[in-house]
Amino acid sequence: MTNEHSNNPYYSRTDKKHLNVSNEEWKKILPKEVYDIAREKGTEWAFTGKYYKTDVKGMYYCAVCGNPLFRSTSKFASSCGWPSFFESLSGAARYVEDNTHGMRRTEVLCARCDSHLGHIFDDGPEPTGKRYCMNSAVLDFEPDDPKAK
Repeated sequence: MTNEHSNNPYYSRTDKKHLNVSNEEWKKILPKEVYDIAREKGTEWAFTGKYYKTDVKGMYYCAVCGNPLFRSTSKFASSCGWPSFFESLSGAARYVEDNTHGMRRTEVLCARCDSHLGHIFDDGPEPTGKRYCMNSAVLDFEPDDPKAK
């Protein structure tokens, strides 16, 4: 576990047990930006996220709980302004209809901690045709080669 997660007793990259943690508890543990996006369903400004242009082989994890979410091999360059993936790892995410802000879309939540990650759209590349539009602030990245950061 990295130093940034030392205050988070729920963070694990191996534990698959579903978490039932109150927002009150998460607010004490998480950095403000992570809490605002993950628990209050916020978003970061387009083209500002730390992983928007990342093109290194590795694994993306939920920054809230450590759940593995995406392999970099499913990441692609899109013009939406957020890191985009065409598929998540099996069982890593769950999906909820989102009709806020006058739009019909599908929200993507971490399957382990129920944190908001972003949204999924049907305008991605093959082989899935999906575009997972994710917020960098709620992702952690671990490169396959530690020298590649």
